[in-house]
Amino acid sequence: MKYKTLRSIVRFIMNIIADVEVVGMDKLPRGNVLLAANHLGRLDTAVLLYAIDREDIIMAVAEKYKDHPLFGAIGRTVDAIWLNRFEADFAALREILVRMKKGGLMVIAPEGTRSKTEALQEGKMGVAFLASKSGYPVMPIALTGTEDRGVIANLKRFRRSKIRAVAGELFTIEIPNGKGREQAMRDATDEIMCRIAAELPEKYRGFYTNYPRVAELLDQKNPVH
Repeated sequence: MKYKTLRSIVRFIMNIIADVEVVGMDKLPRGNVLLAANHLGRLDTAVLLYAIDREDIIMAVAEKYKDHPLFGAIGRTVDAIWLNRFEADFAALREILVRMKKGGLMVIAPEGTRSKTEALQEGKMGVAFLASKSGYPVMPIALTGTEDRGVIANLKRFRRSKIRAVAGELFTIEIPNGKGREQAMRDATDEIMCRIAAELPEKYRGFYTNYPRVAELLDQKNPVH
């Protein structure tokens, strides 16, 4: 299946089952970018395909979806890198970096897996590593309304889910070599997650609810006159 065909099918289905609002995606530049999105439910990937008007997508997808009728088809169409989520998958990481060197739009969830609490989990350091190694600028994406529980309940009642995808501002990550590198990676990961948190309603901020950096970013977005 061609990518444009898949995206048309995804958009058709999403428009039937959901009311999708996309905010700020006009800030997405051409060229190399890493999209870092929170991971609430199985529809997250479909929402991003719905929202993004680019075909040079690099996507890592959990291996368990390889044979899934919808997500397997999406993965094969975008030539996804199949990822083992339960151990350090260095082969997949190397493949991602090779693809990123060739250029494109990398889409990844820093949490690594769907949130059981329906709010942000602590971010894993892989995304900061990829951003620093590739030089790609990072664009945080905040998704709401894709929680499996809510989507399934709405489908049973023939109601459309209210889904929102909000793009934050682009920023870059630099990780120095040598002493302090691991702490710098952790700090960069927190920065990515705090920027996602600042685009989310409070109930979705989870692990990052009380981070001072989130409050600082919110103040920058909504300055008090």
